[in-house]
Amino acid sequence: MESSDDERYLRRAMELAQAAAAAGDVPIGAVLVSGDLVIEAQNEKEAVPDATAHAEMLVLREAARRLGAWRLSDATIYVTKEPCVMCAGAMIAARVKRVVYGTGDPKGGADGGAFDILRSPRTNHRLEVTAGVLEAETAEQLRAFFRNKRVVPPEEGLD
Repeated sequence: MESSDDERYLRRAMELAQAAAAAGDVPIGAVLVSGDLVIEAQNEKEAVPDATAHAEMLVLREAARRLGAWRLSDATIYVTKEPCVMCAGAMIAARVKRVVYGTGDPKGGADGGAFDILRSPRTNHRLEVTAGVLEAETAEQLRAFFRNKRVVPPEEGLD
């Protein structure tokens, strides 16, 4: 059930992802919305450095801190890429209501990409999942980042 809010918050997450890329991190951004509370983060794995500094983990931590509760049962997380196993597990543990994401991740995603955790009937909590919002744009944002990481030296590009 895609809404105009889904697209609006995902576009904001894409802006955060672009800031992550400018800082040298993989371009993934997340926005958590719970009532009037809106929390934003971008990947900071390289900046911190911390392997758990994914955008999703950062918004979950900050929301729990600001709300004074680990249960985030009214929260929706908007994220540019399919959450990984760590982030999916944290969303389940936090009882997040809903996750909306852009592009899938066949190598590490936890919503059917590499694993299927978010919708698994074996977990103690299941989230509502809306996948593929702005899919082409979020996929291109990641592709462009990695294309730029693999710059071909000028002499190799000549025919």
